[in-house]
Amino acid sequence: MHIYANPARFLRLARPLTAWLGWSGGVLIALGLLGGLFLAPEDYLQGDSVRIMYVHVPAAWLGMGGWTGIAVASLMQLVWRHPLAATAARAVAVPGALFTALCLVTGSLWGRPTWGTYWEWDGRMTSMLVLLFLYIGYIALGDADRQRGGEGRITAIFGLVGAINIPIIKYSVEWWNTLHQGQSIGVGGSSIDNTMLWPLLLSALGFSLWFGSIVLMRMRAALARQKLEARLRRLAA
Repeated sequence: MHIYANPARFLRLARPLTAWLGWSGGVLIALGLLGGLFLAPEDYLQGDSVRIMYVHVPAAWLGMGGWTGIAVASLMQLVWRHPLAATAARAVAVPGALFTALCLVTGSLWGRPTWGTYWEWDGRMTSMLVLLFLYIGYIALGDADRQRGGEGRITAIFGLVGAINIPIIKYSVEWWNTLHQGQSIGVGGSSIDNTMLWPLLLSALGFSLWFGSIVLMRMRAALARQKLEARLRRLAA
């Protein structure tokens, strides 16, 4: 990854990739939601309420995947001192928080007709709520550290420590007695019927590409801000 340590080299790749990821992600999201909302059959137990999963499941994956990305970037910052690692981690934080919040909201809406309540202090739901608080704390800590002119080491350490919550989220349905259903898609296959699976996979891929586009846009904006701030400091000197 050090080949992209130079901001100019990174930006040459990021500019066209941002548009490609954004447009292709938008098309896949549209196709996935079209298939999930109008073509896929309703569930034999949950009826049409199951269609929430075409947004809920990708949002959950990206909430967890976002913090995994923060942890990897934080490790690269602390160990290999990659110049763009801190920028990448902070760029992931806001969309990661938004998708985590979307996961919680759609999960609550799905829980009302399924469980009879919008919220239950279930292992999976509670650990996802903790993840949202971790995102908020990370964003606040990163902003405070940047304003002080710090190197971001404390923020990076927080990103690594917070990764402890990711396996807790993943295995919460196995470790505790929980209302949340177990894993439906795994290495060994899927328990979801193919007529419902393909729209879900399209939607998940589309949201993932969109997520990547947002991260690249935020990284480009952060690099432009850093360049502007450096120029203003030279003019003020």
